[in-house]
Amino acid sequence: MEETRRRTLHGRRRGKKLRAGQQSLLDTLLPRLALAVPEAPAKIDLAAAFGGRLPSDGVWLEVGFGAGEHLVWQAEQHPDVGLIGCEPYLNGVAKCLAHIERVGVGNIRLFTDDARLLMAALPARCLARVFVLFPDPWPKTRHHKRRFVQRETLDRLAELMIAGAELRLATDDPSYLPWMLEHACTHPAFDWLAERAADWRSRPADWPATRYEKKKIAGTPTFLRLKRRPAP
Repeated sequence: MEETRRRTLHGRRRGKKLRAGQQSLLDTLLPRLALAVPEAPAKIDLAAAFGGRLPSDGVWLEVGFGAGEHLVWQAEQHPDVGLIGCEPYLNGVAKCLAHIERVGVGNIRLFTDDARLLMAALPARCLARVFVLFPDPWPKTRHHKRRFVQRETLDRLAELMIAGAELRLATDDPSYLPWMLEHACTHPAFDWLAERAADWRSRPADWPATRYEKKKIAGTPTFLRLKRRPAP
C-alpha cells in the first residue's frame, strides 16, 4: 500500500481557490455521497453504499471523472445503475457536486483519492462497466510507470468486472494510444470490440463528449471498447 501511495497516478489535488458555494458542497453534499475504504481485508458493502440494496442494473465505475459531465450524464440516462466516480482533483469534484445537485441524480457515489485504493477494497465481480476517459498521459518515458493503464491495474479490473462487462478507454494523446493498444487490447481477460476503423474513431451515441474532449488539447480522440471475457 505504501508503494501504491508513493507512485501516484494523478497530478495535483487542488487548483485555484474554491468559491464559497463550491466549498459548501464539499462540506455538505460530498459526505453524503463519499465512499469510505474499510480496513483490509474487509470489502466495501455496495448494497449499503447505494441505500440498502444493489442497483438492479449493476454498478459502473468511472476513473478520473474530471468535472463530472460524463458521470452525471450516465447517471441521468441510467437511473437503475449505481455509478462510482473516482477523482482526486478537488476542484473537479466540486464541479461534479454542483452538477449532481443541479440535475438531481441520486445514484452516484464518489471517491476522492487514488482509484487503486478503491479498487483494492471492492468485492470481486461487482462491476458491469468501467470508464477510463482521457487519463493523464504522463508523456515522459520516465513517468510511463504512472499511467493508469498498466498490466497490474487491468488485472485488478478483470477481477472486479463480471463476464460481458464493458471497459471503455479514451485518449487524445498520440503516445498513450499505442500504449493502450499494447496493454489493454492484448490483455487476455478482454476482447477488443472494434471491427473497423470507425469503431475507434467515432464516439458512440451513449458516450457524451466531456469538456476535456471538446478542447482536443493533444489531438483527435480515440475511443476503445473492450469486453470482459468469461473467467476460465
